[in-house]
Amino acid sequence: MEPRQDRQTRVERNQVRGARGIKKTHRIRNAILLILGLLLLIGGGVSAYYYNSIRSTANKTYNDSGVKKQRNVSQILKDGKPFSILLLGTDTGELGRDYKGRTDTMMLATVNPKTDKVTIMSLPRDNLTAIPGYTSTFPQKLNSAYELGSSATAIKTVQQWLNVPIDFYALVNMQALEQVVDQVGGVQVESPLTFNYNPDTAHSDGDNYYVFTKGSTEWTHTVNGKQTQSSDTMDGEAALAFSRMRYADPQGDYGRQQRQRLVVEGIVKAGKSNPTKLVNQKFLDLISKSAQTDLTFGDMLTIVSNYMSASKNIVSDHAQGGEMMIDGVSYEHVSATEMQRVTNKLRSSLGLSKAKTGNLFGGEISSSVLSEYGIVSGGTDDDEDTTSSTSTYSTSTYSTSSNAYSNY
Repeated sequence: MEPRQDRQTRVERNQVRGARGIKKTHRIRNAILLILGLLLLIGGGVSAYYYNSIRSTANKTYNDSGVKKQRNVSQILKDGKPFSILLLGTDTGELGRDYKGRTDTMMLATVNPKTDKVTIMSLPRDNLTAIPGYTSTFPQKLNSAYELGSSATAIKTVQQWLNVPIDFYALVNMQALEQVVDQVGGVQVESPLTFNYNPDTAHSDGDNYYVFTKGSTEWTHTVNGKQTQSSDTMDGEAALAFSRMRYADPQGDYGRQQRQRLVVEGIVKAGKSNPTKLVNQKFLDLISKSAQTDLTFGDMLTIVSNYMSASKNIVSDHAQGGEMMIDGVSYEHVSATEMQRVTNKLRSSLGLSKAKTGNLFGGEISSSVLSEYGIVSGGTDDDEDTTSSTSTYSTSTYSTSSNAYSNY
């Protein structure tokens, strides 16, 4: 483990406020299905006319993570066996950001053609994490793995955390969501709650805000006290505002992911009704600039040929964490028990045998470092031992619940 950096402040308090209960829902909670679903649409194609353009786009989006695969993924696809894919949504371009960005949406999906099921496990972006290769920066949040390193760093972090092999990854710039919505002519989405959202501040204040109403597709846009838009069909900017709000949602990130999913459902519905809205050169150019994946064009064609039946049955779940405070910063922490449940479900969906879950914080971190933050680790023989799946910790009180999402 690399030397620890000097820290100017130490923990004043570690407070665990308990896991937020999340109601069961039929909605899949992730906008990253955009890249998964649309890549399948592209792979399927609508005519031979676009074949070369589609292949060119796939080649442009290809980006090898550089991580050595834990399994022979080519043989897995050839044999039609279950595979996994880490789905990442970066915030690059959001709210005027122009840096690489954090992955505000992270999900590990498995596709099993034998059971005709896709299992999608949402991962808490704020999970307390020791990022492999960057453990000197502990404490970090899970969504910083990509920002600090690369897609390879995100892959290594999740693999070490859950002990589940990651066969592929797909990364999408969520700014593309706005452009895709405009490409299909807008989407109609019924809002699950009433809220205001200012895209300039990410809150409800200010002179530039959208208003969405529970149970309605109607929305309005007001600038400097004057209503400039009112419609029942969201354009790209409205859809982005609808899918970005987090602070006013009682379900936090889970609620945001739900709304992102609703927007994606609208996009896919529009694409199915008129595929030429998506499979055209303009859209292909957009995808080539907004997505990265280590799926080759050949892989995509194989998936379309051998795995499409699995998309009929999609099961969504999430790793449930409890909230804790370190140096005034809010983190989530997923207990070892919940980690094991998640690991068991994902490995089972891949047809793999049971195994112990991974490191409690992802990368290895010593008990002495944890103690600096008031985290008392157990299950180790000496102070310099590193945490593992058998380690426990305590600060004051910690509770968690696992609410699996029902079938889609």
